[in-house]
Amino acid sequence: MMIKELKELRSMSNEDLLKELDNLRTEYRDLMTKIATGGAVEKPARARNIRRRIARILTILRERGAREYAITR
Repeated sequence: MMIKELKELRSMSNEDLLKELDNLRTEYRDLMTKIATGGAVEKPARARNIRRRIARILTILRERGAREYAITR
């Protein structure tokens, strides 16, 4: 599954990767806020999966030399 996901991510343009990165960071922030306030989370492993996907996207962007876009958090 990871190889398929990597191929999918590598086929995306930098602009699409940056949009995906922004969406994932927003989703992660919302999820962590819900967890911190004591809310029930349907899929607790989702936070870990989001973090890993963010890391994969950042790695691909850095490989391509798009550091100035990826480093801003």
